[in-house]
Amino acid sequence: MTSTVPAPGTLPHVPGATPAGRTPVAGDSALQAVLLDMDGTLVDTEGFWWDVEVEVFGALGHTLDDSWRHVVVGGPMTRSAGFLIEATGADISLADLSVLLNAGFEERIGHSLPLMPGAARLLAELHEHAVPTALVSASHRRIIDRVLTVLGPHHFRLSIAGDEVSRTKPYPDPYLLAAAGLGVDPARCAVVEDTATGVAAAEAAGCHVVAVPSVAAIVPAERRTVVGSLQEVDLTFLRGLMTGR
Repeated sequence: MTSTVPAPGTLPHVPGATPAGRTPVAGDSALQAVLLDMDGTLVDTEGFWWDVEVEVFGALGHTLDDSWRHVVVGGPMTRSAGFLIEATGADISLADLSVLLNAGFEERIGHSLPLMPGAARLLAELHEHAVPTALVSASHRRIIDRVLTVLGPHHFRLSIAGDEVSRTKPYPDPYLLAAAGLGVDPARCAVVEDTATGVAAAEAAGCHVVAVPSVAAIVPAERRTVVGSLQEVDLTFLRGLMTGR
């Protein structure tokens, strides 16, 4: 069963951790854990968020500029919703808007929740080889728990939600917390992300990053590999990130 973070700054119990706090990984690879983003990375939902934002602001009498989609993608709700309120001048509080957006998104995933190509195969491979894996998302816990029923909670040792940390992406806190919860070194973790915001968070935490861009382009950089799809990513590929092969 997936562990969760009960409160900011506290760490979940990780079954199977060694007394030194490090969870062993099958094989002799230097890879210690894989940390995965959710929206746009494992599930094809980035478009869902934008559709809900367009719908909610339309009901408030405002039309969203399509160019704003690149601004709000991948960010915490406080940042994306705050930007849209300021950009449109909508008469709504951040708290009230967050409720509407979460409710609209939850309704959509209740009808359909498509996985990204290669996601199911990658999760199954990591689980088969006992690689410690965490789900790290800026989405709220109520959303993550709904998505986990489709992804399979057994695929993750723990999950981190955006409303469980005092600072979410692009800050490194969620990835540092996930690595600590798994008892691993962030520098020996591979992070899979789809947005610049998530990539910034993972890199600030010192992790190796695999970027699978969903909406906006991401360029390669040191300790950052860009691929076109999760279909290009497997355990051999992720282990190679640690050794430079």
